[in-house]
Amino acid sequence: MTDQPTTTAPTRLRPDDAPPAALSSSEPTPSEPRPSEPTPSEPRPSAPPPPVPLRRNLRFQALWAGQASATLGMVIGDTAFPLLVLALTGSSTAAGAFGAVQMATTLVLGVHGGLVADRVDRRRVLIAADGARLLALASVPAALAFGPPHLAHLLLVAAVIGATVAYSGPVRLLALRSVVPPEQLSQALAQDEARMSGAALAGPPLAGFLFGLGRAVPFLGAALASLLALVAALAVRFPSPHESGAPGRRAGGGALDGFRVLAASPLLRAALAVLLVINLTGAPMLLPVMVLLREHGTGSAGIGLALAGEAVGALAGATLVARLHRLAGPGVLLLAMGWITVLVPLATLLPGGTPTVFAALFVFGAGVPAMRVMLDLLVFRQVPDALRGRVIAATMTLLTAGMPAGTFLTGLLLDRSSPTAVLVAISALLAAALLVATASRTLRRAAWPADGSGAPQD
Repeated sequence: MTDQPTTTAPTRLRPDDAPPAALSSSEPTPSEPRPSEPTPSEPRPSAPPPPVPLRRNLRFQALWAGQASATLGMVIGDTAFPLLVLALTGSSTAAGAFGAVQMATTLVLGVHGGLVADRVDRRRVLIAADGARLLALASVPAALAFGPPHLAHLLLVAAVIGATVAYSGPVRLLALRSVVPPEQLSQALAQDEARMSGAALAGPPLAGFLFGLGRAVPFLGAALASLLALVAALAVRFPSPHESGAPGRRAGGGALDGFRVLAASPLLRAALAVLLVINLTGAPMLLPVMVLLREHGTGSAGIGLALAGEAVGALAGATLVARLHRLAGPGVLLLAMGWITVLVPLATLLPGGTPTVFAALFVFGAGVPAMRVMLDLLVFRQVPDALRGRVIAATMTLLTAGMPAGTFLTGLLLDRSSPTAVLVAISALLAAALLVATASRTLRRAAWPADGSGAPQD
């Protein structure tokens, strides 16, 4: 059994799905003109026109801008909400509970979100999700106008935001695919990574700066960003499964079909296990880093600047995706990324404060775009559109499994131990898991697909 998912996944699409001419029941004789060749009296068919450049593809650019706005609002909230909870309660456990509730909601609803993406008008799903997130974010400054908001209110907002991620996440990926031709997909994904990294770069320092102006200000900014994303969703039309002409096929199967596709490949099982552990330890790492910086006297703006290191690294890493994919196979690249991640929590403990944390997160972020495009090449591009939403949701669910518990547990540990001890424990846990994964031949010998969807071009 080969380790490559393109030969093990039963739903894999091939670029040559049409039967070859050699299988035809009647072969034309040499004296007869072949059906594929024009006769002397017929003009040769003209070549199809080249696709419109992405910079002139208005639907792609509108979705691009809308997703950038949504990401910016999410990143502002991810930074501002823990700062607000810490300021109101002084409890790291409460701050960790906000992130845990948000991620737990995404995890619980993720599988259903994939099924909805495959069976319901995707544009309506995106509009509903963006609208719900806008209302949830706007409720925070409204509550602050009358006094400190209750923790229960903030946790409810966390649940709403988590639900919008579960339903809009698969749809956003599918919407982008539907407005660009296949030959431009790798280029579109690379541009999407660069844009997303730019939005994530602006979020943490902007959140810290706005929080310094007033507790309600960053949430007003996040609500405005969600409003812009909603406008883009209302303005752009893109196809949904019911427009593909295969409603019967779409109606078949269930919500768990995405997991069955992933389970068919030993490589994908091993790769997703490593990514799960990286997420399990990487997401909770930010909270002890924030507490550590606060203990050293770093202000909100400095904390936001330090956390921006990951986004700056991802922005730089977006330009290196093709080179990294040519440099090593997917398994080796994934393992290298994992071992680099082991060092990141320890590097934040070095002297230097904000610059040190920024540099450590920069190194971590530089490998993220290559990992995301790797998932697209090995998983999402190999399944039919009618099933792709469930496969994306299954992948997102697996990668976020354990993150809510890890975030909440980190908050509990911070109330009973130092941030230094928590960061060392995170690094040790990841190293122990990677020792097992590194011994796997499945990962070390993995290769890119050989069907033309391998390493992307520069």
